Amino acid sequence: MKNANAYCKNKAAQSGSSFYYSFLFLPPEQRSAITAIYAFCREVDDVVDECSDKNIASQKLLWWSTEIERAFYGNPQHPVGIALATAIPKYKLQKQWFDEIIQGMAMDLQYQGYQSFEDLKVYCHCVASAVGMLAATVFGYKNSKTLDYAKKLGIAFQIINIIRDIGEDARRGRLYIPEEELSAFGITPTEILNLKIEHPDRFQALMGKQAALARSYYTAALESLMPEDRATQRSGIIMARIYFDILDTIERANFDVLHQKISITPLRKLWLAWSTWRSEKKQYA
Repeated sequence: MKNANAYCKNKAAQSGSSFYYSFLFLPPEQRSAITAIYAFCREVDDVVDECSDKNIASQKLLWWSTEIERAFYGNPQHPVGIALATAIPKYKLQKQWFDEIIQGMAMDLQYQGYQSFEDLKVYCHCVASAVGMLAATVFGYKNSKTLDYAKKLGIAFQIINIIRDIGEDARRGRLYIPEEELSAFGITPTEILNLKIEHPDRFQALMGKQAALARSYYTAALESLMPEDRATQRSGIIMARIYFDILDTIERANFDVLHQKISITPLRKLWLAWSTWRSEKKQYA
């Protein structure tokens, strides 16, 4: 088990993700559980991003689906599965959420674009909201509305991911802005996929709308977070602080995201995590 935890910790640390910085201040057992969940997300995401043969990638996702079965019902084989097998009964994690994450990865393999935001929301739920509900369960909650908070917060985070990674995704032949929204701003999918925008002002306006949508979901998420659960859900607030600092940085760069991936430094993330944890602890001890 010690080796499994070490593997998960290394997997999380290697990515430099905002997720990693948000759970630095958790108690050891919660940190191990959330690290295992994040390591699982990285493993299945890497299957899609790093495996060029879709058939092989599909087989690998199927293997992970079987590994989740083993983590729930006995004898997992992978270090991540072994770590999850400890976290699952302790925090009463739902298998459905792990299955939905794998479903989201499979949607990337079968990618054909998204016509409307309602279509995209299904994808966002699988790759982000399901993760959020797993995390919220590990953090602990008294009010069931906290799961609604986790769902909405996940969508807010995924919209920011879409904005930040739009160029990187385009180079992989994927575009997560719904076609209806592209059309409303007079932009074609081909322009973004080819990384050549004819009217940059339209692109900036389109990205501005996505940024506003992310903020609206964050506001709705906080409205669903009841005061009695604010202290236990502190890590989600930390992650939001980091994510929206990245969004602010992208906005100051006029959404110049097609040819670069804009982020903030690890030191900045660490400072935001510490300052938010300290502030939240004072207000919601």
